[in-house]
Amino acid sequence: MALADALLAKLREAKARYDELTAVLSSEGGAVDGKKIPAILKERGALEKRVELLLEIEALERRRTDAEALLADGEMAALAKEELALIESELRRIDEQVVNALIAEDDDERRKVIMEIRAGTGGDEASLFAADLYRLYEHYFDAQGWKHEVFDVARSDVGGFKEIVFSVEGEGAWRCLRFESGGHRVQRVPTTEAQGRIHTSAATVAVLPEAEEVDIDINPQDLRIDTMRAGGAGGQHVNKTESAVRITHLPTGTMVVCMDEKSQHKNRARAMRVLRSRLFEAERARKDAERAALRKTQVGTGDRNARIRTYNFPQNRVTDHRANENYSLEQVLAGKLQPLVDAMIAVDREERIRSL
Repeated sequence: MALADALLAKLREAKARYDELTAVLSSEGGAVDGKKIPAILKERGALEKRVELLLEIEALERRRTDAEALLADGEMAALAKEELALIESELRRIDEQVVNALIAEDDDERRKVIMEIRAGTGGDEASLFAADLYRLYEHYFDAQGWKHEVFDVARSDVGGFKEIVFSVEGEGAWRCLRFESGGHRVQRVPTTEAQGRIHTSAATVAVLPEAEEVDIDINPQDLRIDTMRAGGAGGQHVNKTESAVRITHLPTGTMVVCMDEKSQHKNRARAMRVLRSRLFEAERARKDAERAALRKTQVGTGDRNARIRTYNFPQNRVTDHRANENYSLEQVLAGKLQPLVDAMIAVDREERIRSL
């Protein structure tokens, strides 16, 4: 048999779950909670490709059985052999599709993400590096044709970013950007360094799949919403109206502040988007950790404490420590991230295959 029995068993498990969800949706008497229907439809939709492949494989197996029965027929034997060769070729073609379907994850095709860049160790130089990271991502977004929108920003006295939170939307956004999560380190001579010594600073990047309401249910009673006057640079509205919004999720203590807009309504909507995504990410990270226990490494899990990349200015080199590859610093700063992204997608694919 061309397809490994273990993979075929996984397809059958998917088919059983698909049938179970279909039965739930078609049940009579209003047995399904209306709030759960979107989530059920989403899960069922994610299983469709696996079910289609299983049905295609089963059809090919039936054709093979019929062809094998004709091998003893002298007049039909030649045609039967041709049919069997064709069936084997089709099964080999399906092999790759089956692997791709089984390693696919629910979040892979998400178009929306929330990104957070924070200055780490290094003081003012770290904030300038955080701003450099934001600019290189801007270049990358433009090249990809993606939209992005700044939610909140805290600037440093030297023009860098202590923190910046923004959304990104576009085809393949999560699939490509998820590998940016982690610690980014820079080695360069700061403009304020009189002796020409190289300093090391850091920033952290978090990439969260933007959660929809169907992904996570937040009880309004679990939220404390405070309004306040915005502080710092930001325009005429600062410190004059209570446009800033702070939302705290009481069960987890997760807090989000948005104050970049003049409108309290807009800040509240943005804060809810970030909060929903952070809570969703916490649950997703927990599941990722469980899966990672079966893997040798944790590529793509987004641990912001893990150093993933070093930007060495004196040597014009960027090193990705997960792929163990070096790239041109000049090219990366210009937003030409795709070679780094492709390398990580390949590494992640091999990990997923090993974990099947």
